[in-house]
Amino acid sequence: MESLPKRDANHVPLSPVTFLPRAAAVYADRTSVICGGTAFTWRHTHDRCVRLSAALQALGVARNDVVSVLAPNTPALYEMHFAVPMAGGVVNAINTRLDAAGVATILRHAAPKLLFIDYQYIRVATDALKSMMDTALPLLVVIDDIEAPTGARLGELEYEGLVARGDPGRHPPREVVDEWDAVALNYTSGTTSAPKGVVYSHRGAYLSTVGLLLQWGVGHEPVYLWSLPMFHCNGWTFTWGIAARGGANVCVRAPTADAMYSAITDHGVTHMCVAPVLFNVLLDAHRDPLPRAVEVLTGGAPPPAALLERVERLGFHVTHAYGMTEATGPAMVCEWRERWDALPAPERAALKARQGVSAISLAGADVKDLKTMVSVPRDGTTLGEIVLRGSSVMKGYYKNPEATDAAFRGGWFLTGDVGVVHLDGYVEIKDRSKDVIISGGENISSVEVEAALYGHPAVQEAAVVAMPHPHWGEAPCAFVTLKKEFDSGAGEVSEEELVAFCRSKMAHFMVPGKVVFVDELPKNATGKVQKLALRERARGLRPRPRGSDKKKPGTTRPATLTALSRL
Repeated sequence: MESLPKRDANHVPLSPVTFLPRAAAVYADRTSVICGGTAFTWRHTHDRCVRLSAALQALGVARNDVVSVLAPNTPALYEMHFAVPMAGGVVNAINTRLDAAGVATILRHAAPKLLFIDYQYIRVATDALKSMMDTALPLLVVIDDIEAPTGARLGELEYEGLVARGDPGRHPPREVVDEWDAVALNYTSGTTSAPKGVVYSHRGAYLSTVGLLLQWGVGHEPVYLWSLPMFHCNGWTFTWGIAARGGANVCVRAPTADAMYSAITDHGVTHMCVAPVLFNVLLDAHRDPLPRAVEVLTGGAPPPAALLERVERLGFHVTHAYGMTEATGPAMVCEWRERWDALPAPERAALKARQGVSAISLAGADVKDLKTMVSVPRDGTTLGEIVLRGSSVMKGYYKNPEATDAAFRGGWFLTGDVGVVHLDGYVEIKDRSKDVIISGGENISSVEVEAALYGHPAVQEAAVVAMPHPHWGEAPCAFVTLKKEFDSGAGEVSEEELVAFCRSKMAHFMVPGKVVFVDELPKNATGKVQKLALRERARGLRPRPRGSDKKKPGTTRPATLTALSRL
């Protein structure tokens, strides 16, 4: 056996980029991308990506160079998932919900050679770049509206111009020599004090893509609606996966109810991924049931059972997954069992809300006691931390060896999520050890929100936990104690004032949905805040009505609010 060596014909590096030339050869005339009235075939998409890759190489993009893009779900962002690695680069899709400070933080850390900017995000990108004048700035490329160009520019380079002038004869796509090379750089949503750059390998992205296609049961020629942002773990790898199945990518700049329902009707959408927040968007539109079922993969905060029932009555067949940036998207899928179909609707929904079983691409997923690294029993009650191992786990955190080392232990990646294993082997999360709040699919660090609140002169202590939100799934809820001089009437502090203060310090989706004033925060014997007690309290609260953070005459409340908000 040992005398049989690896050869070029039988040992080829795995890369999701290989799905594109195959699609161009096998599905050449099938529709690849749809955006409004614009449509491409897989032959067209391949040609455009090869040309863009050549243009990137002509601009100096080489192996491991980062190329960043700030754009919604458009053909350009889709194409860059192939064109950038074809040039040897690493694609970095930036969260479009970030403010200028958040974008600047990522750009400083990623140090991209080029930054592609959608025309609608020129202002936030400009503000971000203005704060970075002390560092080398990337080349800038504007992505204009593909159907009705606006002429907006930020420098001389423009996306369609690059595609048109790319010369594959001079700069053919670079072959992947090592499957361990980086293909993508994605940033966490700041679950610690600052976002971390998560690096994916070609091998990991390939295996995650194939595994999720199998586990979700995606057949050939799917029509996939881009309701999930592509900046979310490269669209949970479906940027590459739809090419593998010869499907059609239906792009919408914003997943509004009208945009989604119109796409479903006009293009016969078969599959879509959503954060739970979009279920409310679909339901609030009050539409008739769909003429045929649409497969929906959801992740993030577990959708409530009642919500799942309503969504499925409309014709959306929901599969629940669990994942994280570090796992190249979904790491567990709640695979459905046929015998569960006979159960009452509430029981089916409760089963569907569990995180499920290991992704096929992983070598293992478990729940362990981190002190002993022994697996917890399958009793549905014993808590442990969810751990993962396999090629689809990240290479590591970019420029952060300390955090990378801390994330791995005993051959496992530590997720930071606490859960249980049921008798049937299905995992269910019971808590988030990092106190992450998932709002509209975005991870919000309670530490960051608390830090902003501590910057207000009246705040003595602050603790932030998740509270239910009818639209976003979860929202931050802040419990605050005031300094004695304010608590004794020396000044007036209102909920509106603290919310406005936070709004000036962070991206708006991170701002507390409610501020509760208390005499003191509950603490344990060692002085640590008991956030479990606060989360229980927050479950019965609701966020402020929209617009209530705008200050109005007579709405300022005295700082002492003991009677109204005592725990």
